[in-house]
Amino acid sequence: MQSTPADSWEEPEVLPDGHGAAATVAEPPAADVAAFFDVDNTLVRGASVFLLAKGLHARGFFDTVMIARGMWWHAWYRIVGKEQATHMNGAREGMLSMIRGARVDEIADAADEIYDELIAERLWPGTVALASQHIAAGHQVWLVTAAPIEVAQLMAERLGLTGALGTRAEHVDGAYTGRLLGDLLHGPAKADAVNALAVEHGLDLSASHAYSDSSNDLPMLDLVGHPNVVNPDRKLRRRAREASWPIREFRTGRRAALVGASSVLGAGALIGTLSAVAAVLRRRR
Repeated sequence: MQSTPADSWEEPEVLPDGHGAAATVAEPPAADVAAFFDVDNTLVRGASVFLLAKGLHARGFFDTVMIARGMWWHAWYRIVGKEQATHMNGAREGMLSMIRGARVDEIADAADEIYDELIAERLWPGTVALASQHIAAGHQVWLVTAAPIEVAQLMAERLGLTGALGTRAEHVDGAYTGRLLGDLLHGPAKADAVNALAVEHGLDLSASHAYSDSSNDLPMLDLVGHPNVVNPDRKLRRRAREASWPIREFRTGRRAALVGASSVLGAGALIGTLSAVAAVLRRRR
């Protein structure tokens, strides 16, 4: 990957799905310009916490009831295109419950395998290309996500990014307690975390970039001089058009249309998804 000066940022060519490549860097850049990327539906198709849960379920960390509930949340997120507060809370409590007592090193080893099995193939190549271009320009590139910090850090390492900010679960003597350290890194909490990071690293937020799919991340997007939207929900797309922010759509036409569909259509699709899930579970039993 050919480097370009940090002050000569150019918009990258968007690669078609399936043709992106991860960038790697030997050392984190020391520039005062950064790019902050949301993860779920911005970098990864769907919810990364569900992909982690699916992989942990396959390894016997929890039972089928939890994964079926996770399928509901994941289907909602993929089809309706926005986060639901009750689903976010449920996902948080479910994840904390299922890892309570688990060893930190065991989860880390499992997450490493799950990245290769489930997450890597769901990366949006266009978003990976954007992150690669920022790295080439000498910018710091950070993931900022409500997903567990262990997963976010792993993704940042695999993609050659500077680092990650994520939700932290408490652990004592090498085992998870089932409680959070602080709160879910979501909504305004993301902006607070980015602000704190900027102070710590001397970042110029007015010259920095941020990318997200969700209107919940407007506080973070409003914080930087160059907000961008990727696969946006309806509210964020409207705000981006009003503010003339760049909009990147990496979903297929069908997926993008589904996001704009009415809640009635979304509910119908969810019912179909849950029926299929129920059939699979019955066969497995």
